[in-house]
Amino acid sequence: MGIFGKLFEKKECSVCGGEIGLLGNRKLEDGNLCKECAEKLSPWFDDRRHSTVDQIKEQLEYREANRAKVEGFCVTRTLGEDMKVLLDEDAGLFMVTESNRLAEANPDVLSFSDVTGCVLDIDEDRSELTREGEDGEEISYNPPRYEYDYDFHVVIHVRNPYFDEIRFRLNGSDVTVEEGSGQNAAIIRSGGRFDPTQNMEYRKYKKMGEEIVEALQQARQQARDEKAVAAAPKVAVTCPCCGAQTIPNANNCCEYCGGVIEG
Repeated sequence: MGIFGKLFEKKECSVCGGEIGLLGNRKLEDGNLCKECAEKLSPWFDDRRHSTVDQIKEQLEYREANRAKVEGFCVTRTLGEDMKVLLDEDAGLFMVTESNRLAEANPDVLSFSDVTGCVLDIDEDRSELTREGEDGEEISYNPPRYEYDYDFHVVIHVRNPYFDEIRFRLNGSDVTVEEGSGQNAAIIRSGGRFDPTQNMEYRKYKKMGEEIVEALQQARQQARDEKAVAAAPKVAVTCPCCGAQTIPNANNCCEYCGGVIEG
């Protein structure tokens, strides 16, 4: 079979067995994956080409089980604008998604205890501003002036068998700040340096990112503290209600009379 014959040869998905259309193949380490199966994988997963068929099947089982978690997810707090961090604080869970149709999007539901770190990453790109001279050539200002473009990313490091990082952009389009005057300008300098925090849009996304980072870090610490308390050895105490020597239950109540143990 020639090279063109191989190009147009029909392929079969190694996962679902369905026929793969032209240009619809997603290569695996030891097989092929159709577009439909690929779309069911986690949006944070980026190692498909180095995954085996069995590994992809395992992930699809995980993703299917995740649907039940999405169904039971109760949003108590929403952070972000387009891409949102949704918290279920009562269950100690969170998800990151831009979709309003959670059942359809099936975003990965993670525990607060899965978080290993969270940071705000602000990317800056600087370009010089010029003006047109008498002969039509571009001339630098004196002193030089610059335009800055900013992107605000939140990076959540997690423990998960299929991905270890969730990285997403907060701003839908570049945040542009100019030296000089005008709507997008930041003319105030701190210590002689350009200060983008004078720009309202810059401040907005910086604050948004810091709120997400703080919320997840606090939730992670609380989950770790609760786990440490649960793992600590139980000590018998005297119940103030019935006087019995008891080991308080998970609700800090006497195992005999149900009275609340203070402290």
